[in-house]
Amino acid sequence: MRPSSSADVRRAFLEFFQSRGHEVVKSSSLVPANDPTLLFVNAGMVQFKDVFTGREQRPYKRATSSQKCIRISGKHNDLEAVGPSPRHHTFFEMLGNFSFGDYFKREAIEFAWDFLTNVLELPQDRLICTYFRGEEDIPEDTAAREIWHRVSGFGDDRVRGLGMSDNFWQMGDTGPCGPSSEIYFYNGPEVDLSKFGEEQTPEGIGWVEIWNLVFMQFERTIENGSARLVLLPAPSVDTGAGLERLTSVCAGQLSNYDTDILNALAQTAAALAHKPYGGTRQPDDVSLRVIADHSRTTAFLIAEGIVPDRTGREYVLRRVMRRAIRHGHRLGIKEPFLHEVALKVVELMGADYPELLERKELIRSLTLAEEERFRQTIERGLGLLEERFELMQAEGKTVLDGRDAFQLYDTYGFPLDLTEVICTERGFSVDSAGYDAALAEARERSEFKGVEQASLPVYGEVLALLPAAGVRFVGYERDRAEGRIVALIAENQRVDEVAEGTECELIADLTPFYGEGGGQVGDLGTIESASGELKVEDTVKPKTGLFVHRGRVTRGSLRVGETVDLLVDVPRRERIRRNHSATHLLHWALRQVLGPHAQQKGSLVGPERLRFDFTHPRPLTPEEVARIEELVNERTLKNSPVRTEVLSMEEARKRGATMIFEEKYGDVVRMLSMAESTELCGGTHARATGDIGLFKIVSEQGVAAGVRRILAVTGEGALAHLRELETSLADASRAAKTTPVMLVERIQKLVAHERALEKQLEELEKKLASGGGGGVDGLLAKARDVGGVRVLGARTSVSDRGALRELAEQLRDKLGDSIVLVGSEGDGKAQLVLTVSKALTNRYRAGELIRGVAALVGGSGGGRPDMAQAGGTETARLDEAIDSIYGSVAGGAEPAVSEPAAARPD
Repeated sequence: MRPSSSADVRRAFLEFFQSRGHEVVKSSSLVPANDPTLLFVNAGMVQFKDVFTGREQRPYKRATSSQKCIRISGKHNDLEAVGPSPRHHTFFEMLGNFSFGDYFKREAIEFAWDFLTNVLELPQDRLICTYFRGEEDIPEDTAAREIWHRVSGFGDDRVRGLGMSDNFWQMGDTGPCGPSSEIYFYNGPEVDLSKFGEEQTPEGIGWVEIWNLVFMQFERTIENGSARLVLLPAPSVDTGAGLERLTSVCAGQLSNYDTDILNALAQTAAALAHKPYGGTRQPDDVSLRVIADHSRTTAFLIAEGIVPDRTGREYVLRRVMRRAIRHGHRLGIKEPFLHEVALKVVELMGADYPELLERKELIRSLTLAEEERFRQTIERGLGLLEERFELMQAEGKTVLDGRDAFQLYDTYGFPLDLTEVICTERGFSVDSAGYDAALAEARERSEFKGVEQASLPVYGEVLALLPAAGVRFVGYERDRAEGRIVALIAENQRVDEVAEGTECELIADLTPFYGEGGGQVGDLGTIESASGELKVEDTVKPKTGLFVHRGRVTRGSLRVGETVDLLVDVPRRERIRRNHSATHLLHWALRQVLGPHAQQKGSLVGPERLRFDFTHPRPLTPEEVARIEELVNERTLKNSPVRTEVLSMEEARKRGATMIFEEKYGDVVRMLSMAESTELCGGTHARATGDIGLFKIVSEQGVAAGVRRILAVTGEGALAHLRELETSLADASRAAKTTPVMLVERIQKLVAHERALEKQLEELEKKLASGGGGGVDGLLAKARDVGGVRVLGARTSVSDRGALRELAEQLRDKLGDSIVLVGSEGDGKAQLVLTVSKALTNRYRAGELIRGVAALVGGSGGGRPDMAQAGGTETARLDEAIDSIYGSVAGGAEPAVSEPAAARPD
């Protein structure tokens, strides 16, 4: 019976190839472990890239997998097609079978045909197969053509040759490449061979590619500026079939969104919107499909430890989430909803991807927090867009200013592509160049550029000199060792010898020095030979299996091939050990106090302190901080041994080991157990929890949306922290003239006394404003009649700006229809308040009148037509400025700025 659900098709594919000698390999993380040029894994072959190129050896020659993939940026930008298109997604699963120098074209084609026609029972009259027809001096793939004719029995009408753009694959400008072969399926009521090569209709009718077979038989090289193809000694096979597309054709559906998982997600969103989902191209159905797709991307990326933020992968997640939220807003969903659809993803796919179940609460809380955050600004952002649209229509413009688009991003959180979609819906476009310029100027977000290291090529040369396993690390057992110098690098070049004073990198055949990784800093120390010495200032691991000691030659010289003693700075390493073990206990304690969603997001373990980032939507309370400290210190007092085991990843999972987001693990892992904590880790650790000593949290703060950071100290660092606190306490006690025990009571009394004085001062200010200096009546006596308008300019001793404003209003009200300017000096600056009765604002505006007055005191001001404020630094001219109001009103204009009296000519 033909499988029709996503799980059944996935299971059938993996079992089919497993029965034909393929190793079933678990999907890798969505974050590439071995390709810094990619934001996300976008194909099944990514995790096997080093196997194809020969840099990595595995114990099998055949593999099969169902790989989690995301395609959002770069060449495969499917974001805007998601929703309108029946087959585009941001998240999808790629089924694949792979041969690493084992079988080739014949077997790959036979396997594909057998699976499609016998296991999935797809009708042969709905299939077309393609091969590479030859182009650019690369010959036609006649072997694939003949195999297809033989296996399928098809004639030339169903075995068709295509060109480079369709049927030739290459990894880059150089490297493995080769022809490919694709299998297409016809969706629709009646098969139409004449439609091959045309796009499917918006409803999904037409020919759709369902499987791509890549035959890596060449290596492309560049010689004298020209490309050259050389046959590989062991050609390989890489295939990819989208699970969603295969499931749709098996289920007889025209759209991927009518398959079991995606349809269930669309129906969940429809229920939340109180609208039916009909699978049509109507706007509401498009929005529901967007939400269905984006909820999968949201759930899977958060499960991988990605949180929505302003840069890199985090920004991609934010773009996807906010696009889904905006479509929910468009559907009229008034309350946060995306977290509920994401939880449906966990329910539907958690059995096949257990990381979803493990991080269910994290997925819920972060998705909810991001939507609540965006909903606070979405109405204001849409309002701003409406204002711009009205203005553009009035002016006959069709392009939104790039600065406005950037404001929407920077102030209201609207990703550019979301603004572009909204503009398109209203018949406008966006000045993307202007947006880019505003973005670059603000430097708020950097583009993802991958990892670049000038020394990477030379590191590859050094690796070739070492055994397959690379440098042997012996630092778990000892802190000094004898080894041999394998390579020396100076100025990114391999050298045979380095002399005193030279900054260089040293690689030995073995090392006790820990290379920076997993959040732990690298070891320092010295490397000595009979002829010289290197002071090691850092140890890094730029490539798997490579430990690089960076430093300066402080004595003599060092040569490749020499025997050396490698000596780690032991006191420093011991402090690092304590802090690293403390991070494990802290991670465990956080989950006990806050819940399982409190997952490690990053860490930095050094000799002075530890830094620990974790997922949590709000600040910790003092009680939570105290409880976390108690749990950790209880475990240190028990002095539990720290146990290390090397075991398979599968066994570690079964035993409940905690796995860290940022780390990428192999098939064999190192598991650390201490007290109740069990975690995978490659770092150096204390021998027992008692070695940690006192554990103390120094600070807790937010570092990103949904991510908190703890700084903590242990052992000697904790003692130094407590001594610093004691010193500060003693200093504060002396300043308050009391004892440390009585300090809190003394501070409370001082604060109460200060509040009482502030209240007295406030009362005196008000009293002065209403009755001081001759009282209000005394000030009113200075009023003049200027052109039929009562005008008053007065200086007062009131320094509080609020009281000064209150006085101005009081004088205005007593004078009737009038203009009142009051000024005073406070904190060494002139301050002015001007009021105009509302009946006079058609003739005199406070904001205009005060500008000239403010200029006299070297300042500026402004405000409403009936009330304005100003300030300036030239207090010596305050009286002159106040007196100028009479002339200003008389002239009906701002007063002229005159020179100070001392500077005027006679």
